[in-house]
Order: sequence, then C-alpha cells, then structure tokens
Amino acid sequence: MKVLLIGSGSREHAIADALARSVHEPKIFAVMSNRNPGIIRICESTGGEYFIGKITDPQFVREIGERVSPDFAFIGPEEPQFHGVSDALEEAGIPCVGAREKLSEIERSKAFMRRLMWKYRIPGRLRFKAFKNVEEAIAYIKEYAESIALKPARQAGGKGVKVIADIQAYLRRERTEVKEKHAKKIYEEHMKPYDDIEDKILIEEKVDGPEYTLQCFTDGRTVLPLPLVQDNKNAFEMDIGPETGGMGSISGKGFLLPFIEEDEFRESVKIVESVVRALEKEFGMRYHGVISGQMMLTALWGPTIIEFYSRFGDPEGVNVLPILKTDLVEISEAVISEKLHKMKIEVEEKATVVKAIAPQGYPNRRDLAKGHPIAVDERAIEEQGARVFYGSVNVDNGRLITGGSRAVEIFACAETIEEASKIVDKCVKYVRCLDGWGLFYRSDIGSSTLLHRRMELAELVRNVYRYRRSKGIIGIKIDWIPGVGKIVYES
Repeated sequence: MKVLLIGSGSREHAIADALARSVHEPKIFAVMSNRNPGIIRICESTGGEYFIGKITDPQFVREIGERVSPDFAFIGPEEPQFHGVSDALEEAGIPCVGAREKLSEIERSKAFMRRLMWKYRIPGRLRFKAFKNVEEAIAYIKEYAESIALKPARQAGGKGVKVIADIQAYLRRERTEVKEKHAKKIYEEHMKPYDDIEDKILIEEKVDGPEYTLQCFTDGRTVLPLPLVQDNKNAFEMDIGPETGGMGSISGKGFLLPFIEEDEFRESVKIVESVVRALEKEFGMRYHGVISGQMMLTALWGPTIIEFYSRFGDPEGVNVLPILKTDLVEISEAVISEKLHKMKIEVEEKATVVKAIAPQGYPNRRDLAKGHPIAVDERAIEEQGARVFYGSVNVDNGRLITGGSRAVEIFACAETIEEASKIVDKCVKYVRCLDGWGLFYRSDIGSSTLLHRRMELAELVRNVYRYRRSKGIIGIKIDWIPGVGKIVYES
C-alpha cells in the first residue's frame, strides 16, 4: 500500500506518523514545500519517497501523484485545497482525504461560512457584515458604535483578527480610530496576497467565552468527532501579544476539556453535522476529509462558531493524532468509500499538551526569525517522555534551518493536563539555535492557573446561556436605546 501526503509542517509530521503506525504498513510518499526532517525520516523508513515543490500547484502535485500511483492521498494544509489540489488528484483517479476546492470554501471565505449558517438557520451563528473595500467598512465603523471582531474575510494563516469592545462612551472616538486603522491594515496587508475571494473585510458581533476546537472526520454522510482541543493563539504568557498560528494546545482525558461538558460537546458535533449537510446542498457533492469547528462557549448561544477549518488544526492535530488508536489508513479508506458509519474512533485515555517553540521575530517579523541553524536533541526529549514534531524547519546540507514560523512542537501525554505540561517544559532546553538567536514558547499552556481561568469563564457563560435557553431567548440579542426603546436582534 502507498499513501501520498501533501504538506510539510508539524501537523503533516503527525499525520505521517499516524499513517505509518497502521497495520497495513503503507509506504509514505510526501510532497513538501520544505525538507521536514521528521517526514523525510518516515518516508525513508517506510520505503517511500519525498518530493520538494509548490504544494499549491495542482498540476505539479498531480504529476507526482501519477508517478507514485498511491492508493489514496491525504492533504494536510488548507491552501492546497483552496487551489484545487484535491480536485486535480481525484480527476487523475487518486482518491483524496481532503476537501474539494468548492467545499473548502467553508474555511477560505469566512463571509461564505457566515452566509451559509444563516441560510440554513444553523445554531451557533453570529451577526456579521462583509465588505469588498475598505471605504465601505470604515463608513460602517463610523456609523455604528459596537463591540466588534474585525477580521480578514479570507483565511489568512490566523493573522489579522482584532476584537474591540465599545463599552466606554467617552472613548468612542479613540476606539473608532483604532477600528479604522485596523480595517486599513487588514485590507492593505493581510488581504493583499489574496485575490481569490471578493470580500475583503469581515465585521462580526463580539462574543466572549472560552474557545475550543472540534476536529472531525467526515465522508459527507457521517461525522466522527475526535477529542476536543483548546489552542492558545496569543504569542505570550497569559493570552497577551499578537495572534499566531497557535503557540500550543491542550486536550483532556477522554473526549472533553475540563471546561466543556458532555451536552456542549454533543451540540458542537450537531453544528458540524449541519454544516456538512448544508455544503452538500450548496454544491451537490459530499465532503471527504477532515472538518474542524473553531468554537467558543458564549452567553448568546452556548456552543458558537468562530470559524471552520477544512483540515486538522495546527497544533490541535498534533494533540490527537499521536493518541489515535483507530487505524488512520482504515479511517481514510472509510472516508473515501463513504463507509465511515462502520468506524469507531478510539483514543488512548490520556490528557495531552503541545507547545510550539518559535524563533524570536515570529509572528510579525518572520524575516528575522528565518535562517537560523537549530539543534534538537530528540533522544533527550524522548527520555523525558515527550515527542518532537517538526514544523517550519528545513534540512539544508545536513543542518536544520528555521523557516520563520514555529520551528518545532513538543507533545506529551499524561494522566492530567498539568502533568503533561510539566513534561513539555522539561524538554524546551533541548531545542536551541546554534547561532545564539533567541527562541520562545509559552510555559503557561496547560498550567493550573490558565485552566482555572478557563473553567471560571466557562461556568459564568454557562449560567447565562442556560438561563437564556430556559426563557426561550437563546441566539437573541436585546438592546435598549434611549428614546427608541427595545431593539431585538436575532442571531
């Protein structure tokens, strides 16, 4: 058996590792944009091969696929899906675990995702406005003083999101200026590389609560959830600093997080199922691959959608794939043949923590974070009971060179999240830049302090949304405007 993997980050390293554990002993082939040492090792040890090139070029990937002739392909990142790589492989007769281009619109366009949820009345939706140019967005911002989330309308690698609360009337002018400046930054910087969607800026109503990610396999008919994971996107300790692609993530023992209850997990799965059905109605094709809901527990709805991924999250995928007991090759075959209803997801009963180690300069000055020789003592890390998954590094003449993003992710599992976190912390010293360039990571991820904060916030939100549900006003926002009276908004 042969499997073709597309992608070269930590997530793809974890996918390759899970595929290689299969009882079917597949040969792993990989198409990568950089020489990931972990994926290279797996390709070589299984008798496969790797190819370096543009993973978003459908023709290039198709040619590799036709040369390798794999039993199936597995696409890790989102951008190859957005560029039609899945379609090209399927047209070449290579079945693919990875969304077709049209179906991946659920991630590529946040405005499309919002419109879809409103069209099909799917719970967990938010009010929003999408704008094709910055002038219209600024005109709206000046007219309405609201607490909002400002976002690029397209998936932009987790960059550009800014949440601004408008609660002090005396600061309205200052906050309006901040909103205008950020709208311009989104348009001029974060959306500049992309011309594949018309909408440029998304403005959503602001909601608060703990975030979590629900990652699922689907064949378009059945949705099989994996354990919940919480990502921590801010660069620095205690959730401050710029947003990143994710500095680390946690998962609890079993399928729940310490701050998410069973009924909330079930509701989250129903939302994902509803979106999968809606996508089939929209495009007339079934979704084969991984779909993930980036969610928040809010007072407005309870489980609420912030955005969707058409793939595993990174680092969230690294939490669940190493503890996956069900054979990933067999899951993939069930996805392709639409027999996922016959599968059952089993995982080790362990809590997991993943922490990313990144060069100084990430995320805002990737040019500074790039090009540094880095050393990783894998043996020492494994002796501590942890594992390394390689991310933005490149093998160059036998040396590992940083690529400007998160260099490695360290994974550990234990009986509790706090224990797993401490294991990872012991391993950080075994990763260093040989030229003395600084590295950083977040020691607080998985700490009892941060967990306690999440649990307190969840309980506060839970009390409100359950009260609202008991009164029949779930998903409804009510404002009182002096001189006007009560205004009811349906979400």
